[in-house]
Amino acid sequence: MFDITELCGAAKAASRQLMTAGTERKNRALLTMAGAIETAAGEILAANALDVAAAREKGTRENLIDRLVLDEKRVRAMADGLRQVAALPDPIGGFDSVVTRPNGLLIGKKRVPLGVIGIIYEARPNVTADAAALCLKSGNACVLRGGSEAVRSNQAIADVMRRAIGDSGLPEDCVCFVGDTGRDTAAAMMKMNKYIDVLIPRGGAGLIRAVVETATVPVIETGTGNCHVYIDDSADLKMGAEIIYNAKCSRPSVCNAAESLVVAESVAEEFLPMAKALLDKNNVEIRGDERTRAILPGVSAATEEDYYTEFLDYILSVKVVGGIGEAIDFINGHSTGHSECIVTNDYNNALRFQDEIDSAAVYVNASTRFTDGGEFGFGAEIGISTQKLHARGPVGLEGLTTCKYVILGRGQVRE
Repeated sequence: MFDITELCGAAKAASRQLMTAGTERKNRALLTMAGAIETAAGEILAANALDVAAAREKGTRENLIDRLVLDEKRVRAMADGLRQVAALPDPIGGFDSVVTRPNGLLIGKKRVPLGVIGIIYEARPNVTADAAALCLKSGNACVLRGGSEAVRSNQAIADVMRRAIGDSGLPEDCVCFVGDTGRDTAAAMMKMNKYIDVLIPRGGAGLIRAVVETATVPVIETGTGNCHVYIDDSADLKMGAEIIYNAKCSRPSVCNAAESLVVAESVAEEFLPMAKALLDKNNVEIRGDERTRAILPGVSAATEEDYYTEFLDYILSVKVVGGIGEAIDFINGHSTGHSECIVTNDYNNALRFQDEIDSAAVYVNASTRFTDGGEFGFGAEIGISTQKLHARGPVGLEGLTTCKYVILGRGQVRE
């Protein structure tokens, strides 16, 4: 019988060694893991083929299967991701600040690991490698619990990495994998306060909500992306059409894909047919308000629920607004706090949008698809945090650390 307590306890013990391992040993482990993944590509792809076949047999949508499928290119990308993390600066051990108090005490604020990070995630097997790499480089042990749809792939990747970690001289339990995908095991993991220091859910809205509502372990909330693109009345309309096409269609099943298009009424009649011509290339279903439907006959009527929905599919809600003030109110009222974009040539409107939109990433004249740890220069990311405490936006190495105060004295006592 699977024992989640024993597994988490093993991760806690490993974290004690990892926290003082030093940059060289951590990098050696990461590079060994990368080589092992490439060597074991056949083993990993065979396991993934079983997951994909099971998903298709269950009738899983193709856009979701795309998140599950591995091929030789994606396996190489996992290995390259490990190498990229190894090449990043080590966030551990540096000092954020050092001050000398009037009494002579020297007080330093030092970066340290969180300890043990639990990650509960769905679908994408590459998350197994990305999460393990970021946790290890930041000095944290991790407990990984993927979904049932990718359990064979995840297990294969985790087994390869654990062997490589052991070969490098660190404890294999720096990376622990929960092979039991039952709900009871997940629920128990969410209450492992004795062993797990923080939980990070990565997946759909249902998973994130379940973790946030159930866990007693502190949670970094990530992921749900009801992202918007607003076409301002001063926008370069051709640029705007290309941005919404990229943001919606380049990969619709990810959290930084646009789900809603907001258009200033002064340009809606010219812009919406331009945008639709591009979106039609991917047969995007448009759901619009009355003003949108008057301009684009045959478009489905949007419900209020549509404007709150992360479709993760070739579906786009559209809203025509009076101007930037109404756009900001609409986006703040419906957004999940992930990523929003304004397309504009008005400097003041750009600044206002950046100042007043309450999301983790706010773009001017660029696709929301750039909200990603790699694109931001962080290497791989553990997820996109949509909350405000501790970490926000792409959570890279620094987001997986905390601080410790180190105080040096010469016999001072407090009066």
